[in-house]
Amino acid sequence: MMNRILLTIMFWVAAVAGAFASDGGPHIEFAEKTHDFGTIHESNGRVSTSFEFTNTGDKPLVIVTAYASCGCTKPKYPEAPIAPGQKGEISVTYNPANRRGEFSSTVTVTTNDKKNKKIKLKLTGVIVP
Repeated sequence: MMNRILLTIMFWVAAVAGAFASDGGPHIEFAEKTHDFGTIHESNGRVSTSFEFTNTGDKPLVIVTAYASCGCTKPKYPEAPIAPGQKGEISVTYNPANRRGEFSSTVTVTTNDKKNKKIKLKLTGVIVP
């Protein structure tokens, strides 16, 4: 009888521990989180790049929003959910007008990934007149 009770308790502990250890849900993985434009000329106008990501989870990934740290940077993100195993991208355009010297700008991406609710993407470079 005691063995049966002990076995039942061990079964429930294992089941509860397994439920908490589950990594289910969406999970966003970026190929790169930084981009260096290098030296860019103010007179050449806007420059753009894309940050590719994959949903490595088992539920659809939703990009809730993406916003920049300044008005010189404009992100664009997918509005439709990204299925498990699928890729997506955040495209970012930087406007160097009336700016000179080194710059650093960030884009904060908010998702429904419980472990990565907010991810910062970083842009850097040097602007010459």
